[in-house]
Amino acid sequence: MLVDGDIVLRPIKLRDQRAWREVNRRNRDWLRPWEATIPPPTPSGPIAHRPTYRQMVRHLRSEANSGRMLPFVIEYQGRLVGQLTVAGITWGSMCSGHVGYWVDESVAGRGVMPTSVALVVDHCFRTVGLHRIEVCIRPENGPSRRVVEKLGFREEGLRPRYLHIDGAWRDHLVFALTAEEVPDGLLNRWQRARSQRTSHDTSPNTPRNPQNTPGNPG
Repeated sequence: MLVDGDIVLRPIKLRDQRAWREVNRRNRDWLRPWEATIPPPTPSGPIAHRPTYRQMVRHLRSEANSGRMLPFVIEYQGRLVGQLTVAGITWGSMCSGHVGYWVDESVAGRGVMPTSVALVVDHCFRTVGLHRIEVCIRPENGPSRRVVEKLGFREEGLRPRYLHIDGAWRDHLVFALTAEEVPDGLLNRWQRARSQRTSHDTSPNTPRNPQNTPGNPG
């Protein structure tokens, strides 16, 4: 279990099904453009079906037990609000993995996802022993790109038609970090950046938009 204040990351469980389904149902329109889909079968290939929740959890557990994956759900103030998975873990001379995530729209903008990613990256570097973490994001996915930009991930380039998302093969931008780039921890760096931004925003010298001050319409 990984914890920072109101944010908790823990292994996904079968008994999370009701809460997980409720969050996904409520966020269908928010999540659909960025969700992985199954491509049409080839003439010689098998017909794949979207797994049930139980099948998904069993697969995640099996991959975790094999050392290839770290599957988490995200809780915020005691409520399940998202999912984060470190997948494609490779050992040997690479020691790398990639992170995928989604979050409830109702808590977007509260720092839940940047904090969650920072917690997981620190865990991967300091406890698991990985050297590199990457995140692949569709160029059009502004909210997800802001997460890695806030955390200081490097943009490494474009992977054309990299993943099947929302019914088609989509281009993805690659963002990455290595352990040497965050010697004091990514969570510490993120918290310092948030603190500095908050201090700037509340400074008496910070310009204000008069349309947003009390007493003005709009």
